[in-house]
Amino acid sequence: QLVESGGGFVQAGGSLRLSCAASGRIFSRMSMVWYRQTPRKQRELVARISSGGYRTYADSAKGRFTISRDNAKNTVYLQMNSLKPEDTAVYYCHFDGYLDPWGQGTQVTVSS
Repeated sequence: QLVESGGGFVQAGGSLRLSCAASGRIFSRMSMVWYRQTPRKQRELVARISSGGYRTYADSAKGRFTISRDNAKNTVYLQMNSLKPEDTAVYYCHFDGYLDPWGQGTQVTVSS
């Protein structure tokens, strides 16, 4: 199970920290990802963190977003800074490469 939280409404240039509580798998062994989706676009991979902590980002997220994890809490985070209106989307976390059901996501809305 994946439960995202932390979204909200923010002005451009602001920050948000998303959280995702994961269960059902051995979290510490899983690579975790954050995706985002808007009604007009396909789901877009935003960031990935491996079980060992190696991070990769979409070009749109580099330098602004930071993915992190707390294995003791089975939680993955996405710190988003310098937010832009184009970051407006529903954000989802997931186990990388698995077909578990998606969570409900958390809405991020950035106003200009």
